[in-house]
Amino acid sequence: MSLLDLNGVTLKFGGVTAVNNLSMSVNEGEVFALVGPNGAGKSTVFNMISRFYRPVRGKISFDGENLLNHRAHEIANLGIARTFQNIELFERATVLENLLVGRHRHRKSSLPEQMFFMGRVRQEEREHRLAVEEVIEFLDLQAYRDKMIAGLPYGVRKVVELARALATKPRLLLLDEPASGLSVEETQDMRWWIDDIRRQMGITVLMVEHDMGLVSKVCDRVLALADGAKLAEGTPAEVQSHPAVIEAYLGTSAISKTANAKGERV
Repeated sequence: MSLLDLNGVTLKFGGVTAVNNLSMSVNEGEVFALVGPNGAGKSTVFNMISRFYRPVRGKISFDGENLLNHRAHEIANLGIARTFQNIELFERATVLENLLVGRHRHRKSSLPEQMFFMGRVRQEEREHRLAVEEVIEFLDLQAYRDKMIAGLPYGVRKVVELARALATKPRLLLLDEPASGLSVEETQDMRWWIDDIRRQMGITVLMVEHDMGLVSKVCDRVLALADGAKLAEGTPAEVQSHPAVIEAYLGTSAISKTANAKGERV
């Protein structure tokens, strides 16, 4: 069953077409990747889903709801969370405090109740702390719980940003280059976490990633973009071997070499 649908979506910046008539569907419970060269429009797609950008044409739906009828600050309440290429955390706050920020969409108490820390607020606080502690344990962040973000290594910060997104308890998780800047060991950990996020938490994952090794291991389907347009869609193996994808990444000479190696005519 489709959870996220983009139908004929186009976005332009002046005379530049960033995304061109893109249609795609992400099924509930799958891990789906957007791949392509730098500037292909991958993160722009994320920014349209997050409502930072509004397409000039097309429709974006989440679980049957038209996302274009919502503002950016309302997207989390629909059950969509994301991470960013450039880590966006509160540097002068602890890991625990950053994760508690992710619980804001679940607050039901009123402002006066929060000001006087009334009974319902105390109950909510216990629930938020329990939810955050579950995420901390899931991602092995116990050693960093009370540490300031500013003093943490880059790889740990990436995990904390993932943790904050999970703290919102989303139905759809958008991961923007989750393996970027990570070591081989950290990338392997990210692979297992993405698997567990889908399998144990039941969260659908849409990711942008350049590490095709990671994509091949965790993704059910892949869509390749170049110059804002769809090149190919299918399994990781199908997309990686598609001539248009090889050309976009490596040039026409790579297609000739591949064909010659297989004894094919070009």
